[in-house]
Amino acid sequence: MTYMRHLCTLVLCAAIGLLAGCAGPRLVESDVSSFSTLTTLPSPPTYRIERLPSQQAHEATFAPIQAQAEAALARVGLRRDDANPRLIAQLGAEGGYATPRYWSNYGPDPFYGRWGWGWGYGGRWGWGMNWMMDSPPTLYHRRVSLVLRDAASQQVVYETSAVYEDVWTSDPAIYGVLFDQALTDFPRPPQGPRKLRTELTPQP
Repeated sequence: MTYMRHLCTLVLCAAIGLLAGCAGPRLVESDVSSFSTLTTLPSPPTYRIERLPSQQAHEATFAPIQAQAEAALARVGLRRDDANPRLIAQLGAEGGYATPRYWSNYGPDPFYGRWGWGWGYGGRWGWGMNWMMDSPPTLYHRRVSLVLRDAASQQVVYETSAVYEDVWTSDPAIYGVLFDQALTDFPRPPQGPRKLRTELTPQP
C-alpha cells in the first residue's frame, strides 16, 4: 500500500508539472529529410498545386492543410500562380496516434503499440492526457511531405518531409510548423535527414 501511495504521488506530481507548463513555449522537434536539384530560386518563382484524387474527395479536411502549406511556400519566396506555374507542387499530410500495448504490466515496447489514424482540425491547443495507471498518454504522430516538379519537364526538383511525434496536439499549428521545417534552407537544403527544432508558444 505504501508503495502504491508513493507511486500515485509521483504520477500526480508529474501530471501537475506538465499542466503547469502548458501555457509556456512548446518545442516542436521533427525529423526532416530533404533532397534538391535546385541551385537557385526558380524564375518565375511560381507554382500550381496538383491535388491527388483522395485530396479532392476530402476538400473539408484537406483545405486547412493546403492553407498551411501555401503560407510556408510563400515564406521561402514561392507564390501560387495556377495560370503560369514554374513548378508543380504535390502535398501530403498524415495524422494518427499510438496506444501502448503492455502498459499495465510494463512489458516490452511500452510506448509503441497499435497505430490508429484519424484527422482533427480543432482551433485550440490541447493535451491528450490520461494519468490512469492502465491508460498512459496517447502519442500522436504528424507527418507532412512536399514534392516539387518542373512544370515543363515534369522532373522532380525538390522532395522533402517532416515527421513529429508527441503527446501534444494542435493540428493546424503543428502542420504549419512542419511545412516550415520541411522547407528550411530552400532551395538548397542539406541533403538527407536532419533534426529541426522550433519553439512555439500556444495561443490562449
